[in-house]
Parts: sequence; structure tokens; C-alpha cells
Amino acid sequence: MRISESFSLALKNIASSKVRTLLTMLGIIIGVAAVIVIVGLGSGLEHYIADSFSSMGTNTLTVTVQARGATRTMEVEDMYEIVADHPSQLELCSPTVSMMGGVKIGSETTSISVSGVSEDYNSIYGYTISQGRGLQYSDIATRARVCVVGAYVNQARFGGNALGQTLRVGGQALTVVGVLDQREDSMSEGGGDDCLYLPYSTAARLGGSRVSSYVVTMADEDRMDESKAALEGALTDFFGSDDYFSIITMSELVDTMTGMINILVGVLAGIAAISLVVGGIGIMNIMLVSVTERTREIGVRKSLGAKERTIMEQFVIEAAVTSALGGLIGIGLGYLLSAAATVVVARLMEEALTVAPTPFAVLMAFGISAGIGVLFGYLPAKKAARLNPIDALHYD
Repeated sequence: MRISESFSLALKNIASSKVRTLLTMLGIIIGVAAVIVIVGLGSGLEHYIADSFSSMGTNTLTVTVQARGATRTMEVEDMYEIVADHPSQLELCSPTVSMMGGVKIGSETTSISVSGVSEDYNSIYGYTISQGRGLQYSDIATRARVCVVGAYVNQARFGGNALGQTLRVGGQALTVVGVLDQREDSMSEGGGDDCLYLPYSTAARLGGSRVSSYVVTMADEDRMDESKAALEGALTDFFGSDDYFSIITMSELVDTMTGMINILVGVLAGIAAISLVVGGIGIMNIMLVSVTERTREIGVRKSLGAKERTIMEQFVIEAAVTSALGGLIGIGLGYLLSAAATVVVARLMEEALTVAPTPFAVLMAFGISAGIGVLFGYLPAKKAARLNPIDALHYD
């Protein structure tokens, strides 16, 4: 019997008992769909994280100074000098001071991301000013009581007229001298546009703390290791040890987070793949039943000269076709669920996260489903092939 005839006969046998076949394929369908959706979700999260961090600058080095116990205390000028001494590796530098507590606008106190930064901060992250001006060196030098606000603060808190208005941070009145361009597609409370920047010197005075965090840009992102090594060496020379500071690159942070996501996706996909094994057991069970039901047919074919290999081939192909059909239905269901998940995530999180099935996941899921059919169909096929034709013909 030719392979094409085996496939045709397999499809005919599947079509003769549609409900039973569908129930048999259910484990395969669910397993394939689950794997596709989970891997698609992981891929979407990876792209979302990469896009989020790219807006924060992947060419930046974040330096945190922990100088407690050190023989020297680092001043802002010392960090600027280190950056200036390595022009081929390092370029811009901005001290950063994070401030806790609410921002009072009129009689209302609200939670806004407040950071003390330098005049180079906008250039480091590519932020642009839509109204007014950005922070200037003179603001830093004089500890000016001024600030720049994000587009959301401008619209939601001041009705689009924030320029020249006054707000209070840490009990200190600040005048809004600039408004940033909108950075995100949709603005929301707590988002990237819900922010406020003031001179780091002013922030340090209001918080009563020293500057201990810096953002430094690399002159060439492709030479990240060299730039990081140069900064590490300079700081080690300054403190006499590498115990008093840490340096993190955005690329390393992205790699760490995507690695964690990949591990989680792998575990979840492995759990979902258990459904494929369950589906394979179901296929083996139904094929064993099919062998029993078609015992007389097998006896007739063997008495007419059909070889064991032909009988085995027929039942293996039937199991593989059943499993592959389940895989195809699972792929279609996986795409539908992925599209639905994208809509649900967008509505719940108000974020553009696309659950996109990857070609690799689709091919892998389909290949595994077809392979499971062959694997779990082998035992019933072997049983059918070894039936004694005389006993099979007398089977009732």
C-alpha cells in the first residue's frame, strides 16, 4: 500500500467517528494552544521590556556610591572629573537624587515621580522640551527653586498651563519653568509622563542627603565593556577598593530580566506540554480500541498477503494524522487566544503588550504533536501488525 493510500484511509477512518476523534485530540489541542500562548506571552514581554528600557537609554551606566567606611568621600565634582578624564569611553554625566513623599499642587497632594538631576539629563535620555526651558547649569549652581514637569502633570494637574505655576516639594515652593514632550503613546498616572525634575543640588538640600547615584553615558555603546572597565578602574583608584560602588548597565539589566522571563516561560511551557503527553496517551488508548474493533479487517488484509510492515505503517500514520490534526487545530486556537490575550492585557494594564506567537513555537508545537502521534501510535500499530490472521478472522 502506498503512503498516499495510507493517508487517505487514515482520514476516512478519522471521519467515520468525528466525535471520538475530537475527544481524542482534545489533549493535543489544549497542549499546543497553551504552549503557543505562553511562548507568545514571553516573547511579548521581552519586546515590551526592551522597548521600555530603550527609552531609558541602553548606552547608560548607572553608578551607585556606597562610601560608608571608605577613606574618601566622593563629591559630585569628583565624578565629573573622572568622566572628563576618559573622553574616549565616557561622555555625559548626571547626578540623580530620588525624592520620596507627595507633591502639593494647590490644596491637593499627589504622588509624582520626583528626581533631582543635572542640566544634561534630558540629553542623556533624549527628552525634549515642549514649553519653556530645561534645567540649566545656573539652576544647579544656585540651587534654584525651579522644576520641569512631564506632559501628564501638565495636562492632568494644571490643565495644560503648568508653565510659570508653583507647586511644593518637601515643603519647598518650586516654579515650573519647562514642560517635557509626551514620551508615551498613552499618558496615565504613574506612567513615564507623570514626573517632575528639579536641580539635583536643590533636591539634595531638601532631602538633607548627599548625592550617591549617577547616570553616565558611554561614548560608544558598542564598546560597553571597555567603558564600564574604565569607570570601574577610575572609581577603584579613587576609593582604593571596589567595595564602595556598583555599576549597572541598562543592557545587563535588560538581559537579566529577559533571562528571568525565559526561565518562567520555559517552566510554564513545560507544564503546558504535559497536556501533550496526556493527549498522546489518549491517542494510544483510542488506537488500541481501534485495533480491537478492526481485528477482522486486519485478518482479511493479512490473509490476502498484507505484510506486518504495511499494517504497522497504516496504524502509525493514522495516529500521526490524528495528532497532527489536533496540532493544527491547537495552532489556530493558540492564535485566537493570543489575539484575545493582547486585547485583555491592553484593557487591564493600559499597556501595549502584544502576545505574538513565534514561528519557532508554532513549528515546535506542531512537530511535537505529530511526533507524539507516531510515538504513542507505535504500540497499537505493533499489536495490530502481530495479530495472527487465523485468530483475527475468527474474532467476533
